Order: sequence, then C-alpha cells, then structure tokens
Amino acid sequence: MRNFKVTVNGNTYDVTVEEAGVSASSAQSHVAPIPVSAPAQKTAANAGGEGSIKVKAPMPGNIVDIKVSVGDKVEANSVVVVLEAMKMENEIVTPSSGTVVSVNVSKGSSVNTDDVLITISE
Repeated sequence: MRNFKVTVNGNTYDVTVEEAGVSASSAQSHVAPIPVSAPAQKTAANAGGEGSIKVKAPMPGNIVDIKVSVGDKVEANSVVVVLEAMKMENEIVTPSSGTVVSVNVSKGSSVNTDDVLITISE
C-alpha cells in the first residue's frame, strides 16, 4: 500500500493505493513522468491588448482545435475553440460578434474552468 496526496481543482485528498496481485513486500515503485504543457503564449493585436468580451472555458479539458486567429471578424455563436472534456469534443462559441483581439491558448494545452480562451472587441 502506498499513500499519495492528490490535488484536484484546488482540493487536496489523501489517497491510499494498493497494487493488485503484488504483495506489499515485493511491490516496486514505477512512476512515469507526467508531461506538462508549457503555458500558452498570449497573442494580441497590440502589446498587452485584450478585448472587452472574454470567451472562457466552461469546463476543464484540452484544446483540440483553434478556429480563429487574432484580427479575425466573428459573428455571434461562431465556433472559436474545440475543447475536449471526458472524451467529448465541445464547440466553444462567441457570445457576440466582434474582432478577435487575443488568443490565450494553444492547440494541445490544458485549461481549467473559467480560463480565458480568447478575447474579442466589439
């Protein structure tokens, strides 16, 4: 049996894990490194620029595709990002029309609930 501390969405849990089919005296630790995504580069039309409309992640997940670039004109309910969560691809749409000012995520990056994905100016 091994004890671990696991943090999920800011909550820390103490977890005890037992390897199935292995006696406690002969169990060896086989820990593989977990790849960590580099922080997403913020791309903005002007230095430090950020739009007044923020499109946020509704749930934690991974960015599968980004459908827009800085400077693109978008209409209300346009798909801007595809977010994979629990093996389902979710299309994230704009709440209103405008111009994309910043793209705050990159393809393959992980996001948490309420992370800002893109910003738009009207």
